[in-house]
Amino acid sequence: MSRGVFISFEGGEGCGKSTQSLLLKAALEKEGHRVLLTREPGGTWLGEQVRKLIKDQSDDVPCARAETLLFLAARAQLVEKVIAPALDEGVWVITDRFIDSTIAYQGYGRGLDIAQLHRANEFACSSLKPDVTLLLDVEPKEAVSRRISREQKQHSSADRIEREGELFHSRLREGFAALAAEEPERFRVIDANGAVEEVQEKIWTSLKHLV
Repeated sequence: MSRGVFISFEGGEGCGKSTQSLLLKAALEKEGHRVLLTREPGGTWLGEQVRKLIKDQSDDVPCARAETLLFLAARAQLVEKVIAPALDEGVWVITDRFIDSTIAYQGYGRGLDIAQLHRANEFACSSLKPDVTLLLDVEPKEAVSRRISREQKQHSSADRIEREGELFHSRLREGFAALAAEEPERFRVIDANGAVEEVQEKIWTSLKHLV
C-alpha cells in the first residue's frame, strides 16, 4: 500500500481555507481517493478542547508562549492519533492549518524566536511536513470584508485572534510569504482574491501532478 498524500492549507484570517479544503476533499473523492479532512487546533478530543481555550474571550488570555504550547500539544496529538495513521493507510490527508501557522502567528505575529518555533514544531510532529502546502493569499481589505460577511451570515462575532490589529495581520501575511520563499518546492501560493470557483480551479491546477 502506497503512503497517502499530506496537504495543508495556510493563510491569514478570511482567506477561504475552510471553504477550499472542503471543496478539495470532494474533488479528490470524486477522483476515487480516500480523503481525511481535519483542522488545527482540533481533530481530536484534546485538540477541540484546546480550540475552545484558544478562542475563548475571557480576560485570562494566554501569553504568547502559553498560546504556542497549547497549539503544539494539539498538533502532537493530531499527528500521532490521526494524521500519521491515515497516511500509513494510503489516505490523503487535508488539514486546515499546520506547522506554518505557528511560525507565522507566534513567530512573525507575536514576535517569538522563529528558530525555537521550528525546533518545537519538529518535536511536536516527529518532523512530519506536508507534501504540499497551499498558501491562500488575499488582500487585507478583502479578508476583512469576508470575515464581516461570514459573521453576518452566521450571526457570530470575531474570535480573539481575528480581533488582533491591522499590524498583526500584516505581519502574518509577511510571515507566510517568507515561508513560501524558503520552501518553494512545498508551497503553492494561490491568489485567493477572486470568486470561490476561480480559487478552486487554481488549487486544482496546482495539484494535478499529484492526482
